[in-house]
Order: sequence, then C-alpha cells, then structure tokens
Amino acid sequence: MSDSTHSQSVDSVDEAWMRVALNAARLGHGYVEPNPMVGCVIARDGELIGQGHHERFGGPHAEIMALRSLGSLDQARGATAYVTLEPCCHHGKTPPCADALIEAGIARVVVAMKDPFPKVDGGGLDRLSDAGIETTLGILADEASEIVAPFVKQVRTGKPWVIAKWAMTIDGKIATTIGESQWITGKESRAEVHRLRGRVDAVLAGMGTVIADDPMLTARPPGPRPQIRGVFCRSRLPDVKSKLIRTATDSPVRLFVSDLIAAEQVDCQRGSGAAVVMLGTHNRTEMIQKAIHHLGCDMMTNVMVEGGGELLGSFFEADEVDECHVYIGAKLFGGNAAPGPIGGDGVAALADASVWVRQGVDSFGDDVRIMYRKR
Repeated sequence: MSDSTHSQSVDSVDEAWMRVALNAARLGHGYVEPNPMVGCVIARDGELIGQGHHERFGGPHAEIMALRSLGSLDQARGATAYVTLEPCCHHGKTPPCADALIEAGIARVVVAMKDPFPKVDGGGLDRLSDAGIETTLGILADEASEIVAPFVKQVRTGKPWVIAKWAMTIDGKIATTIGESQWITGKESRAEVHRLRGRVDAVLAGMGTVIADDPMLTARPPGPRPQIRGVFCRSRLPDVKSKLIRTATDSPVRLFVSDLIAAEQVDCQRGSGAAVVMLGTHNRTEMIQKAIHHLGCDMMTNVMVEGGGELLGSFFEADEVDECHVYIGAKLFGGNAAPGPIGGDGVAALADASVWVRQGVDSFGDDVRIMYRKR
C-alpha cells in the first residue's frame, strides 16, 4: 500500500464527518465489550446518508449498521465511509466489514486508526486498497485511540483497563477524623457512579471498605453490562451476613484471597455462593497484579476500583491504574487525622510523582468530577 494511499489528512470536511462517527462509537460503551466501540458514517456530496455503530457484542459491526441505515444499498455506490477503526477483514462472529464496503460500491474509506487485533492490523486497509478503493488513515486518530484504549490494552497485554474512582472533599479528605464518609458527594454524582458501574466488567473493593460501609457494589438501576463484584481479602474474609455475601447468588462475587487466610475459613466461604480465587501471596503488589491478570484471562475489558486509601495505594504502587475519576464534593472536613484518597508509602521526591493527563471535567450539582489518564 503506497504512502499516498495512507497519507494523513487535515481536511476539515473529513474531520467533521469523523467526529460524527466518533460520537456514534461512544454509544456502544458497556454494550460491545470485549469488542471495541466503533462508529461509521456514510456521506455523499456533503450530506449524511448513513450512520451506524457497533451496538452489542456479537451483533453487526458499525459499517454494516451504517449500510443498513441507507434508504437503498445503491446509495452507497460512489460514497465515502468514515470509520473510527479499521474495517475487519476476517470471519469472526460476523463477516468481514471490508468486503461489505467493497460489495456496496463505496468509493473512499476514511479511517481514524488501524485495528491492533492480529487478524486485522492493516489487512482491512490492504483489502480495500487492493479493490481500488481510496483509503485515508489517521483522521482524528488521537480521539479514536482514547475511545478504544481499553480494547487496545486487552489486545496487547491481556489485561483490563483499570479505572480508580474516589470521592473526596474540597480539602482532599475521603473521611472525617472518626471515619465517616457517607456521603461526601451528592445524589447526582452518585447516580453517575452507578451509571459507570453498569458499563464495566468488575467493581473492586477492599475489606476495609466492606467492613466500614457494607456496600452492595451493584449498579442501581442495572446497566447494560453485568459485572462481578470483587473483594481483596488479605487478612480476613467478608462476614456471611454482609450484603455482598447475602446477594452473591444474585450478582456474582469474587473473593481474591491471600495465603494468610486459613484454608478452613476459605472452605466455609465457598458455600456462600461467592467464587474464591486463591492468589498464593500476601504481598499487596503481587495480589493486585495476579488479580488483574486473572480478570484479563476472563476477557474483561474495563474494571473499576472503589476501594479506600489502602487498596487504591496498592493499585498505584503496582502501577495498575490507567484512569482516575476524582469526584470532589462541596464539603470541607479538615483535620490532620482525616485520611486522603491514596495510601501506601507514596513518593518522597516531587520528581518521582507520576504524571497524568486531564481527559474531562464535569459538574453534578455542586460537585465536580475530573477524569485523568496516565501519560
């Protein structure tokens, strides 16, 4: 494929249509994983004539949905398709999208980024080019890569994308000096957290949170994606009367158990309905890494950590956090003894601090959410 075929374009028209396709792709969040979110727009003579996105795992891909949205398939002949991720060229759960575009008579395909999946990875673009279709690669590639970052991580590393979420006061406290923490943020913020829970594969917490808050860790109301509720159990197990264990047969619970906990205690817990994953270590970093590897082997794409400072600190020390959702409630606690969100040893020198990139800022009532990704 020639460099000219894959040249990057700054054409404002291409960018405008690609932005429409990216917005369509985002509609698949929580529905399509472990597949990537993908959007497709078909345009002719400056007019939108077709649009679609990948709506659910196992269902038709974005290109097929866009072609189906046309009044007649004949409209596709000579038109331009804008796709946020390279069209597939292999038979998976659905036939190759590159072939569908070729058969429909699309004249030009503009793609934001290549698909890193080994069975595609440039093959879709090659197939289009070999069929005489003009292709352009790289339009709004950075924005497209942000949308599919969890998919790309799963493909390249076998591990899920990890979101660390916490709520804190204006002065950076997650609880009062006597440990009260419910509620730092308002109803609007908490509703948004439930919305996100319903779109991830797992919600993870530590035993400190389970004991202090007796949480359900479910999405209320339920979202499009069923999630497991995972608990890190380093020195103790959840009480059988806790909400998590009492509802384990209704919504899956997975206990990540260290080697400090006696086998007879683990055997008692197995009958509760919760799944037990023995990690074979009590080192905090190793526990995190093994649990994340385990979740990745289950093809999980997104997991959210809602632990306290100890668990969050362990995740950061293990370098297993990709994204942070920081909710700032309109309250002040003060007090030297009031805890902050990230525990552990921390860094001594400013030069050793990890650096993050702001992804977005939202407001919910008087609360603010700031989202960061690791640089």
